[in-house]
Amino acid sequence: MTTIGQERSGYALEKVLRAGSGKVDKFDSFTAGAATMILQNGFGQSMAFWLQKSKNKKNDKHGELLEIIREWLDKKGMIKSSDSVSFIKSLADVKQEEYLAAQKEVLALLEWIKRYANAGL
Repeated sequence: MTTIGQERSGYALEKVLRAGSGKVDKFDSFTAGAATMILQNGFGQSMAFWLQKSKNKKNDKHGELLEIIREWLDKKGMIKSSDSVSFIKSLADVKQEEYLAAQKEVLALLEWIKRYANAGL
């Protein structure tokens, strides 16, 4: 049996290895400030900004991190979505308690992502 922390760690490692394999430029420096951006600007606002920044760009750090977060929250059953746009729409429709729980979960996940990305993986 694994803990939620171990699940987060394993998921983050898998995704950072994929992003760090030369596909996404400056992913490590971007992830270092991602949690701060969420805390300063808001969870939904940050996700919408990252979606806007990633539009029509392949292998973009904003889109990559947004997709990692979207997949994790979908996997955990917190925010159900099939793509980035449906994710943003779902964020707007959830109850405040669910929104805050999702934000808390994302901040915990970002700690692992930041650690692995900064380790040069």
